Parts: sequence; C-alpha cells; structure tokens
Amino acid sequence: MNQRALDYLALRPDFRAIARWVEPRATVLDLGCADGSLLSLLNEELDVQGYGIEINDAGVLAATQKGVNVIQQNLEDGLRLFEDGSFDFAVLSQTLQTIHQTAAILRETVRVGKQCIVSFPNFGYWAHRLSVLQGRMPVSKSLPYQWHNTPNVRVLTIKDFEALAPEVGIEILDRVVLHDGQVVRWGVNWRGSLAVYRVKKS
Repeated sequence: MNQRALDYLALRPDFRAIARWVEPRATVLDLGCADGSLLSLLNEELDVQGYGIEINDAGVLAATQKGVNVIQQNLEDGLRLFEDGSFDFAVLSQTLQTIHQTAAILRETVRVGKQCIVSFPNFGYWAHRLSVLQGRMPVSKSLPYQWHNTPNVRVLTIKDFEALAPEVGIEILDRVVLHDGQVVRWGVNWRGSLAVYRVKKS
C-alpha cells in the first residue's frame, strides 16, 4: 500500500472497512463522493470500475483531477439515471447525515447496488451525549463542524439506523463500529463514534 493510500486511511478510518468488503474489479457507485478519495483508493487497491456522484463544484473538480468518473448531481433528486442492480456496490460514505430525504435515498441506494455500504458518525457516542448534557452541540473527529456551519442535516445513532433499516426494506449483512480507527466490540452505541454497515435490499 502506497503513502497516498495510507494517508486516505488515516484521514477516513471507514475507508478501511469499506475496502475490506468491496471485491476486486467490482463496479462501485460512490454517492456523495466528495473529492473522489474513496474511489481513487478502491481503484488503486482493487482495480474497481468506479463512478461518483457529487454536487459540490470543488469536489467534482478534485475527483476529476484524481481520474475519477464523476457525475455532478444532487442526490436528493434520486438515482433515476441508474437501473436496478446496476452496480456490484453502492456506497454512502458519511453522506447519509447530510441528506434530507434519508429513507428515499436509502431505498434508492439498495435498488441500484447489489450490495451497499453505509457509514455515518454515531451521535450516540458518549462524548457527544456529554456535550449535549452540558448544553452544547458536539464537535469531535467524527463530527468536526460547529452547529452553524455543519453540512449535516440529520443526527442519528447506531440504534436509530438499525430501527430504520427494516422499515425501508434493508437487510443488514455486516457491521463494523469504530473509534479512532479501532474496532469497538461492545457497548457500540455509546463507545463507537463511527458506524459502517454492509447491507442489501431485503
């Protein structure tokens, strides 16, 4: 693994879990791909055929400069461009909490991906709870923005996601919960700051 790949993994610990689940030479759709770092990593390490969707101009430009195929589109408009099961994997990597139409996007994600990977910061993490008890919105590695400039429009916990999944037709296949890049194995809803799920349409 080269230095650039190591830098990606240090910056985004969920990338390591995602890369473990994605199969070599798979087709991958990254929803909210930002600067294309995940697809660049997956292409480099697993020779995937990847496509990204991103609305932000700077993200589209950065992804293109990395050689990532990217479509500029608002996820809130849905994924009508793609047929059912168009991709081996569809990924929502720390994007879910930035979307208003959460249930609709999850349904669309599992429609276009044969398997899907979803990661999000866990608002139930103990330090986040403590901040709220002290009267302030939390700021942390997994929630790095102040309340007034955050791109996040939703906050959710591990238990929230697992309660929603069956309601929107999602079967959970696997889960990894992390804190500071380390796997959390017990008390995950209060000890883990980042959750990563492998799911499919039920």
